[in-house]
Amino acid sequence: MAETPNLGEIRAEAAKRRTFAIISHPDAGKTTLTEKLLLYSGMIRTAGMVRARKSGKFAASDWMGMEQERGISITASAMQFLYKDKVVNVLDTPGHQDFSEDTYRTLTAADSAIMVLDAAKGVETQTRKLFKVCALRGIPVLTFINKMDLEGRDPLDLMQEVEEVLGIHATAVNWPVGMGKRFVGVVDRKTKEVLLFERAAPGGARMAAMTRVPLDSPELREKIGEDEWAKVHHDLELLDVAGNPFTQNDFLNGKVTPVFFGSALTNFGVEPFFDAFVDMAPAPGPRPVDFDAGGEDYLDAVQTDFSGYVFKLQANMDPRHRDSMAFIRVVSGRFERDMMVKHHRLEREVRMNRPHVMVAQDRNILEAAYPGDIVGVINQGMFAIGDTISVKGGFTFKPLPQFQPEVFALVRPKEVGKRKQYDKGLEQLTAEGTVQLLRRLDGNETYVAAVGRLQFDVLQYRLRDEYGVETDISPLKFECSAWLQGDPETFQKPLSAQLARDARDRVMVLFNSAWEKNYAAQQNPNHSLVDIAS
Repeated sequence: MAETPNLGEIRAEAAKRRTFAIISHPDAGKTTLTEKLLLYSGMIRTAGMVRARKSGKFAASDWMGMEQERGISITASAMQFLYKDKVVNVLDTPGHQDFSEDTYRTLTAADSAIMVLDAAKGVETQTRKLFKVCALRGIPVLTFINKMDLEGRDPLDLMQEVEEVLGIHATAVNWPVGMGKRFVGVVDRKTKEVLLFERAAPGGARMAAMTRVPLDSPELREKIGEDEWAKVHHDLELLDVAGNPFTQNDFLNGKVTPVFFGSALTNFGVEPFFDAFVDMAPAPGPRPVDFDAGGEDYLDAVQTDFSGYVFKLQANMDPRHRDSMAFIRVVSGRFERDMMVKHHRLEREVRMNRPHVMVAQDRNILEAAYPGDIVGVINQGMFAIGDTISVKGGFTFKPLPQFQPEVFALVRPKEVGKRKQYDKGLEQLTAEGTVQLLRRLDGNETYVAAVGRLQFDVLQYRLRDEYGVETDISPLKFECSAWLQGDPETFQKPLSAQLARDARDRVMVLFNSAWEKNYAAQQNPNHSLVDIAS
């Protein structure tokens, strides 16, 4: 039986979507790789390095002034563009060491992730944290080992480290030919061809020319020399004998990560990686929901009428309008401009007028969106993070996770006369998840808390830049925290620990050290200390 034209359209459009996040440790090259996606998709003509300060060129995905000043991604940008015959929605997560809950929540909107590793440093702290979130949520991960144009570690050692540190099988889809100045291309293990590249422009501003030659060709042997030719063949023989087999099913189930090598800076290996990504990465699939009448199930992305959820809020992206944008992940069905939807939390209908698709700070009005797409709508205080919207209602998407803060401070405006602007700014930034507000149980004092210390810099910067308020921040001694499950009256806390309530009225315990937290858990067997809350 033939499908209705609308259902067939939704199925075809959903199958073309690739919605993913890029995760990495600072300086691994994540933002550079993101921009090269724009270059190879034809969205930009030349790529400007993040560090190109003198030329005034900044990465297209970094829009906040503070990001441009520091050369790091602080917020999580959402961009959409065409790559070959696929519609790519890329969620550019922050890569700095002190990241925020914005990073975690953005990963919930992704169907897959690209993990970028520095060839000289391997798996670093931030990478481990973000990979753990992907593993917890069942998000398949592709690995791109970057900076092969610089001297780094042996590729076999890097593969082994991925497996040992992250606990996942790694399969090399391609293999580097040379390293540093000797890096000239990659071997396609499936076709037994070598993809040779040529530098096209300084800093990889333009696409690199690529030619294919057989792995055993005399031309290659002459070009790379006997030693390099012998090493490549030795490594490939080891991989054939002892390497992990790859199946698409194992990848989608998070059992194996396909590994690629290249240099985002010079564009060597970038195009074959993107081509493989759009073939391997999953299209949008079903999502878990809780039904109002009770019970759980998965919502089909094609068969179900439009539904989505808010995973990110961002105020003042456009300084001319000083508005707030709610980012909605389309989960099912077809979204249309001006459609009426049910706002599940508010129990009312809302008209979705002037929806946007984003490329950095540039907004374009969209007429329709499909599963996997990210839609931005102007938020006039109506949307909160985690809100579910749909055509028919009757269910709620699973709550987005909230992670325990690790840094705490007292924040006050320097000028008492600007208290109103300060309160407004703090309310907005708290709603976005930049920081959390905690109120002591034994008094009225309010603490500001965050997952990473850089969020306090972001808080001060945005209060000054967007609300005209200078602030003083006094760091507190607490180093970790947890939500308390059980009666707070009977909880035996360490003398230096502090009890507080968060914005959702949940009790938290703030500790001076991880040792103190573990000790408190042992002393209170009838209570639970929770690091991730829903």
